[in-house]
Amino acid sequence: MKRILLSTVAVLALGATVANAADIQRRVVTKAPATYVEPVFSWTGPYIGINGGGAWGTGTNNGAFPGSRDISGGMIGATLGYNWQVGQLVLGVEGDIDWARIRGSGPCGVGFACTTEGNWMGTIRGRLGYAAGRIMPYVTGGVAVVGLRNTIAGVGSASSTEAGWTAGLGVEAALWSNWSAKLEYLYVDAGRGATVAGSSTDFRANIVRAGLNYRF
Repeated sequence: MKRILLSTVAVLALGATVANAADIQRRVVTKAPATYVEPVFSWTGPYIGINGGGAWGTGTNNGAFPGSRDISGGMIGATLGYNWQVGQLVLGVEGDIDWARIRGSGPCGVGFACTTEGNWMGTIRGRLGYAAGRIMPYVTGGVAVVGLRNTIAGVGSASSTEAGWTAGLGVEAALWSNWSAKLEYLYVDAGRGATVAGSSTDFRANIVRAGLNYRF
């Protein structure tokens, strides 16, 4: 009888040990999968792009044929630039070259008509932006170079390349992959040039344009 009791106790103990081991195995905690953390977006790097928009402003003749006129038109061209992001501050340099047809005609002198035209434009500007994630508002300013043409009906015409200044503001938004889009306003003052019969022309314009950039 004693041997039977001892054998029964041993069998029960062995069964309890096996059950406990199986229970421990069932209760092993499975490690949760790693959480994906999206990389922090950065505006740093070079980019190229296209831009286009419209302009309006004033052309003014001086000297022998004085008079002012409204000018307006469109422009389209290419952009090249580079950004450096430090914290949320974005410093950049940007250049562009655009074909343009920004022109207007009006009376000048006594009984004459003058036409002022900007037929191409380039700028080299600094940019200072604030990175709010994938949105970046910015201010910008620098040098503007304009191809001017001044025509006085019945007298003649002349062309010149004039350097002036530009300043403005805008906002750029990162879209998909490496693409971003921008909308900006620039004021351009190209100064005075293209002299005909002692009368030169001033070119001042407001520009609103959009752009699409590819960032490397």
